Order: sequence, then C-alpha cells, then structure tokens
Amino acid sequence: MLKDQQVGAVLPASDIARARAYYSEKLGLEPENPDAEDNLQYRCGDGTGFFIYQTSNAGTAKNTQMGWMVSDVAATMEELRGKGVKFEDYDFPGLKTENGIATMPDGSAAAWFLDSEGNILSINQNG
Repeated sequence: MLKDQQVGAVLPASDIARARAYYSEKLGLEPENPDAEDNLQYRCGDGTGFFIYQTSNAGTAKNTQMGWMVSDVAATMEELRGKGVKFEDYDFPGLKTENGIATMPDGSAAAWFLDSEGNILSINQNG
C-alpha cells in the first residue's frame, strides 16, 4: 500500500521564526507557506518535502530525524560550513566520523548536524 508512495518528514520546532531563519540562511530553503505562523512546509528534490510545526518538545530526539541524499558529502559539507553549519563528530562502535564524515564499508558516506531547534539532520552519499 505505501511502498510506491512518496514520504516526508515532520520536525518539531520550539521557535518557528528561528527555524524559518535557519532553514533559509543556512540551508537555502524557503517555505511554501510563508504566511503561516505555527508551521512551515518545504519542498525538496523529486517532490519530497518536510513539515516543521511549533511544539515545546523540539530537540528531544536523540536520533537522526531527516536526511538528504547528495552526490558529494564533502563538497556539500564545505558549502554548508561556509554558511555556518556545524557538523557533529561521533565515535560509536561501528561508526566513527573523521572531519565530520562517516565512511561506511560499502563506500557510502554520511555527516550529521543540528538545526536551530536541536533536530539531528544528515547528508548522505551512496557508495
């Protein structure tokens, strides 16, 4: 039933104005509903998208909440760092980042960063 349907993410924000500014200034994204006061709707590649809503629960998840597939993680990181995005470093069993990038055994790569609301986001490259 859902296998062939598009999917999107829903992210919390404790301050919708701060989130709007972050996604615009740091990630170059503008909401499709610029006049809304309590939520933001974004469209990305291939008709995918995500929704941000105002709640006091923002920033409480300890897992990756959303990620983008990119052709070159290192180049995307460089561009985002130029806009002030700070990438996380991890050292867990089976996952260690070097300069913010985790390279998997199959050659795929990933990097993680926090948005203005404490949500964990990622950029990912297939191997």
